[in-house]
Amino acid sequence: MVQEAIRKADVLIEALPYIKTFHKTVFVIKYGGSILGEERVRKSVLEDIAFLRYTGIRPILVHGGGPNISERLKQLNIKSEFIDGMRVTDEITLNIVEDELNKLNDMIVDEINCHGALAQGFKRSDKLINAVKKDTQKDLGYVGDIINFDEHKLKEVMKTSIPVITPMGIGSDGTVYNINADDVAFYLATKLKAQKLVLLTNVVGIMRAKDDTKSLLPSLHVSEVEDLLKEGIISGGMIPKVKAGVQAIAEGVGKAHIIDAKIMHALLLEIFTNKGVGTEIVK
Repeated sequence: MVQEAIRKADVLIEALPYIKTFHKTVFVIKYGGSILGEERVRKSVLEDIAFLRYTGIRPILVHGGGPNISERLKQLNIKSEFIDGMRVTDEITLNIVEDELNKLNDMIVDEINCHGALAQGFKRSDKLINAVKKDTQKDLGYVGDIINFDEHKLKEVMKTSIPVITPMGIGSDGTVYNINADDVAFYLATKLKAQKLVLLTNVVGIMRAKDDTKSLLPSLHVSEVEDLLKEGIISGGMIPKVKAGVQAIAEGVGKAHIIDAKIMHALLLEIFTNKGVGTEIVK
């Protein structure tokens, strides 16, 4: 019994220097995909985010909702079409995207609030994000790029609450756009000079040997990335995440982290322990 108590105390002591270092710094966390729909995983992630807030860190959560949107479209017999990983969004699809993202936003805010940490949702109607139509060879419809945000409004909320942001924006003419959640998280992290950009995924991080968790690269220098891309070690859906991390660091973000949200309390283990559980990208 005493040994267990001592072990717990050791964990807290290990976390102390990190808590001191990161006090009042900004963490931008991107969370979405299938891992958002798994209740056990979501409970762990949102507990971690509430914990970060209580330690004095200022987390910002940007969430997606692709699987929920695809399932809703399927129920309505509307075909989901993707070009280069981006959802083609006509007017009907845009309304469904917004509806599903709003439901998820409400759920996330409610669940964070259950832990006693205040959260405030930002939806398209809150006009936080300014966007323009994405310039692509093939027309994607109402798909946009973030070009600005209401920094004053966001920072005011950050003083007392955890912002929970849907990746939707508004053009100067009032047109509504669906935006990639990774892009929104990257943009906010760079503009706010966040201490960390955290991408929650469903894989443990970057592995030297595919599907071999023992070959996990816990720390990756930005200068190593190009070689790993050429060797095919960084491949598939990991490529845009790693490139976003590297670019974020080049633009002033402290570190980028790619971690597996399915590991219970992965966020706390990555941030507050010496070894971590995912891959950190460092300058």
